Amino acid sequence: MCGIVGYIGNTNATPILINALKKLEYRGYDSAGIAVLDKEDIVVRKCKGMIKSLEAKIADEVISGTMGIGHTRWATHGEPSDVNSHPQTNVSGTIAVVHNGIIENYAEIKSWLQNQGVVFRSETDTEVIAHLLNYHYEKTQKDIFKAVLKTLNHLEGSYALGVLCKDFPDRIIVARKDSPLVVGLGNGENFMGSDVPALLEHTREVHFLNDHEVAVLYRDRIDLFTDKGEKLIRKPFHVDWDIAAAEKNGYEHFMMKEIHEQPKALLDTFKLWNEIDLKDSWKDVQRIVITACGTAYHAGVVGKYAFEQFTRIPVEVDVASEYRYRNPVCSKNDAFIVISQSGETADTLAAVRLAKSHGSRILAITNCVGSTLSREADEVIYTRAGPEIAVASTKAFTTQLMCMYMLALKTAEIRGTMSKTELEKNLTELATISEKAQEIVDNKETIQKFAARQFNKNKVFFMGRLYDYAVSLESALKLKEIAYTHSESFAAGELKHGPIALVDNSTLVVAIATQKKLYEKLASNIKEVATRGASTLAITTDHSGLFDNTVDETFVIPETFDAFSPMLSVIPAQLFAYYCSIQRGNNPDKPRNLAKSVTVE
Repeated sequence: MCGIVGYIGNTNATPILINALKKLEYRGYDSAGIAVLDKEDIVVRKCKGMIKSLEAKIADEVISGTMGIGHTRWATHGEPSDVNSHPQTNVSGTIAVVHNGIIENYAEIKSWLQNQGVVFRSETDTEVIAHLLNYHYEKTQKDIFKAVLKTLNHLEGSYALGVLCKDFPDRIIVARKDSPLVVGLGNGENFMGSDVPALLEHTREVHFLNDHEVAVLYRDRIDLFTDKGEKLIRKPFHVDWDIAAAEKNGYEHFMMKEIHEQPKALLDTFKLWNEIDLKDSWKDVQRIVITACGTAYHAGVVGKYAFEQFTRIPVEVDVASEYRYRNPVCSKNDAFIVISQSGETADTLAAVRLAKSHGSRILAITNCVGSTLSREADEVIYTRAGPEIAVASTKAFTTQLMCMYMLALKTAEIRGTMSKTELEKNLTELATISEKAQEIVDNKETIQKFAARQFNKNKVFFMGRLYDYAVSLESALKLKEIAYTHSESFAAGELKHGPIALVDNSTLVVAIATQKKLYEKLASNIKEVATRGASTLAITTDHSGLFDNTVDETFVIPETFDAFSPMLSVIPAQLFAYYCSIQRGNNPDKPRNLAKSVTVE
């Protein structure tokens, strides 16, 4: 959530900050602002709305300082407004702060500062940081570095901070706890941001800050410290992303581009098979625990089916925000798999730390090299999705699925629950998934036409059985996220246990039907909703026409093993959500109220 950027060098900072903020728009925001040290004053410009509103606000000004910080805010404390936007400053405007995260003890600090005579202008928790910095700045004989360290000592919660001080025109100070922050090393200039895309145009040499670390950015160097002031020495990390991967390349939206990138991403991820080397401890695993949030959780549900089918190991899947609070039963004989696109999801990281405290060994699946999750896990498998910019996940999800299947097959191999012949059959089929995904994408116009007729439905239900139920969960989420349509998912066998009461002629029911032994069961479920007036669509691997007389439309996908069908059946659902979003006049890349990386609870 939110985006922060910073620049110090010898070039006008304003356009660099604005452009860097644009690279982070996918994170979700409702206001934007910058603070630039121009000559002897910090110039702050901020406003509610999009970055283009900020650009319009400063269009007739000349702000020419060579160091500054910027922010895109996603409102938590205080409604979206000009005054609640970041940067926030101290009373005199000599210290400016940008902040991602939540300060949990802000009310206590605010009350104490008000008793010291400080007058607050905003409703934000961030403003307390600016005033607390000012307090310690005066107490430390105007040493901004010491003031930052003392301030951090009083903050409870999560933060990624950027601090600008008028009296120190040679440095920007940044700090991190439970909210991602990366600093980039340039030539006579240095950068900071909450994610790599903000920096890629300028440098590929970066430091990913760990929790409780502080960095001081000068024009000619970056110094790293602990939040106790101890100096750190660390080699920078080289980012090998192709910057073009974070551009639209002619597509109207990133989401459509990323849907089209799935065939290649699936193939690239499958090529990891020979690199996956599970530890010997996996031979003795008695239970697998999978935890994640949102779309990644749905990948975990698919993983449960696959692991239990291939390995006969019992699997528990839990939403990370539930797992972290429910006092779970943990064992050293558990394998703990955690899934996160960004590797920075707050609830997921908390679940990981809880599991580690009980002695569990952590295997992470993530798309982001250098992320907090990748550093804290014992083993990491990186999906090969490449940068995913649209908030609603597509290619990250399908590559997570590919990773789950390969993990399940690797586990079956080392535990002897699958013959060599059967293993080879499964691997041969996995190798074909990419070209089958391409076939679906190439036929997207069928889904586009169906969406044009159905986008205005008030209620959309997705149903399926076994693996198809897992896909239904993700399909309903996609439609909620970007089309803002009330959509639900349920196991088809639960239809008569409640959901059917909501079915009428304003309802669309999408049936995912790829489990061959359950075709007839699902056909009966479809008839039950059709007779009550619902419009119906079947996404199926059946080529016999079984569903043709029971649904309004059938979208037939290439045949594959039942277990692997989620990697294919979810693509039409992604396309349907995308086209419904467009028909409703929404921006599918930036759905309201959502952020790409949820770094606060």
